[in-house]
Amino acid sequence: MFEMSDLGLMHYFLGIKIRQENEGIFICQKKYTKNFQKKFKLYGCKTVATPLVVNEKMRKEDGSEKADTSKFRSLIGSLLYLTATRPYIMYATSQLSRFMQNPTKIHFGASRRILRYLQGTMDYRIWYKPTIDLKLHGYTDSDWAGSMDDMKST
Repeated sequence: MFEMSDLGLMHYFLGIKIRQENEGIFICQKKYTKNFQKKFKLYGCKTVATPLVVNEKMRKEDGSEKADTSKFRSLIGSLLYLTATRPYIMYATSQLSRFMQNPTKIHFGASRRILRYLQGTMDYRIWYKPTIDLKLHGYTDSDWAGSMDDMKST
């Protein structure tokens, strides 16, 4: 047996803001995103419309100089954590995570572009609403040997 105390509804959990209402539950990471952007000196920057440049193919060896590996890993790790409430950046983040062992300035610049994209979507959140008739829809696509390094598909 042990004692428990009721602290009421949850408001924050591991950097995720949670708002529970009758219509559903809203979750977001606005504060985490702000702090994360401040850490990389991009808070308040100009926004971009897409997380990655459309149809850009990145390579392991792209001819540019090497980037700071620990900074790049920290940035990608933070972006991966952010995908809990921002699933639309998962593709871009996973593409860049391929280069964590040996990042270049081009890879680092592409990861900073995601931060610029997040600046414009700062107030986005996920809404989980109760439903009786749940229909799950899934979408998939393939780039057919789109990796420039090993010709594997994504």
